[in-house]
Amino acid sequence: MKTNDGSPFPKRLKEARMRKGLSQKQLGILAGVDPSSASPRMNQYEKGVHTPDFQMVRALAKVLEVPTAFLFCEEDELAKYITTFK
Repeated sequence: MKTNDGSPFPKRLKEARMRKGLSQKQLGILAGVDPSSASPRMNQYEKGVHTPDFQMVRALAKVLEVPTAFLFCEEDELAKYITTFK
């Protein structure tokens, strides 16, 4: 079990998901997670309880239409700029 080590990933994931207007379950399903575990898995990612592997990060970024770098960006202002460089 991996817990959040201060990574900006949980915050950025939730931010991007909310911007797209998706539920946690919808996001998980679109990223290829089994529908029965999609919502709890995304919830754990957003709470920093678990961290996805890079393949899942790429799938989430694709669904959310953000560069993978956005999901790991610590600075809010830089995160905004990153989304403009798709």
